Amino acid sequence: MGRKLLLEHINVPGINTFDVYRSKGGYASVEKALKKLTPDEVVEEVKKSGLRGRGGAGFPTGMKWGFLAKPEGVARYLVCNADESEPGTFKDRYLMTHIPHLLIEGMIVGSYALGAAVSYIYVRGEMMPQIRILEKAIAEAKVAGFLGKNILGTGYSLELYVQPGGGAYICGEETALLESLEGKRGNPRIKPPFPAIAGLYGCPTVVNNVESIAAVVPIINDGGEEYAKIGIGRSTGTKLISAGGNLVKPGVYEIDLGLPVEEFLYSDEYCGGIANGKRLKAVVAGGSSVPILPANLFMKTINGDARLMSYESLSDGGFVSGSMMGSGGFIAFDEDQCIVRNTWNFARFYHHESCGQCSPCREGTGWMEKVLHRLENGHGSMSDMDLLVDVSKKIEGNTICPLGDAAAWPVASAIRHFRDEFEWHVSHASEAVTRNYGLAHYADPLPKPEPKPEATA
Repeated sequence: MGRKLLLEHINVPGINTFDVYRSKGGYASVEKALKKLTPDEVVEEVKKSGLRGRGGAGFPTGMKWGFLAKPEGVARYLVCNADESEPGTFKDRYLMTHIPHLLIEGMIVGSYALGAAVSYIYVRGEMMPQIRILEKAIAEAKVAGFLGKNILGTGYSLELYVQPGGGAYICGEETALLESLEGKRGNPRIKPPFPAIAGLYGCPTVVNNVESIAAVVPIINDGGEEYAKIGIGRSTGTKLISAGGNLVKPGVYEIDLGLPVEEFLYSDEYCGGIANGKRLKAVVAGGSSVPILPANLFMKTINGDARLMSYESLSDGGFVSGSMMGSGGFIAFDEDQCIVRNTWNFARFYHHESCGQCSPCREGTGWMEKVLHRLENGHGSMSDMDLLVDVSKKIEGNTICPLGDAAAWPVASAIRHFRDEFEWHVSHASEAVTRNYGLAHYADPLPKPEPKPEATA
């Protein structure tokens, strides 16, 4: 049975209210941090924990906090990235909906550690119910004396605000988020300077994901060393996984990092196996931006050991036979799913969400969508697979932010592992259009070009 550090009280009636949350030990980490620890000691505990960013990058959180510049007389900010937009990922929304005070508690501790007097929670614009829930919880915490002036009589003051996002996937990239938070168009910034030096309003800023900030609460309550005992290797602690696709029990699960993937997929405690007695065909392990893996490679690493739900094990083998933990958006495909159609669907998303600032991403994502569309709808050719790989290589590593890489990796990995299925769509074009893979078509087939009128004398 896995430990529950974040979801232990998630099903307690009224846990979204201050009084019930407080009765379950809520805000104890704020009392401990503000009354017994210095800001530097809080940062040190987070470093000891080995906590890695839970938003996708997996960068050590304590190290990121330690990079924050501290010039005299200059404001500092902690910004929570709650712009959860990765297809297949919904864990942060789940946390904000059911236990909002856990995030607010983590924001208070983190802001104290960083010396921030004002902090922000940037929430995806479509999540209006979650925005209202957070605003109500912030008001409750302020009435109880955990926000505002002179918190708990310690002399530390903090104002916390919720900011609706711009409804764009690109605003999940931390510098685009800061641009949007400043009221500008959400375009990623060129780095350096990094946000730790010049972030929000040109001031030192740390941007962390919802789950990362929430994890600070058990780290301070139990100690960083205790937290580090959970997990395996450099993958410490617990991790929230958004499990979707063709599963018996889709949902949000908190796992100990290092859990065998087979146990996560097939045990009754977690996903319960593949729905309708089907066979597993492929897995997207960490949200739509990570490489897709066929079932046989996902279930075993390249050295024959069982693959684990950890940062290192999922990436074992690199992009040849590995994937990434990413944002924890776990999508399982059964034997009836069409990889070409799903890859096209992902490509449509990234083309739509590209900010257009970098030409490789702006043009390349459009070409990938068009080529995949014609393959799926019976107008493709055998050369299209090599064309897609070539386009993905021209995007990868050539953009300001990682959206270009996120668009290229799923396409390249799908062709690498399922090329025969792409070729089948060419050799069986008419059957590919009519065959039912269990998903609806999203568009009509590409129209055939009209014949040019003959020139008249």
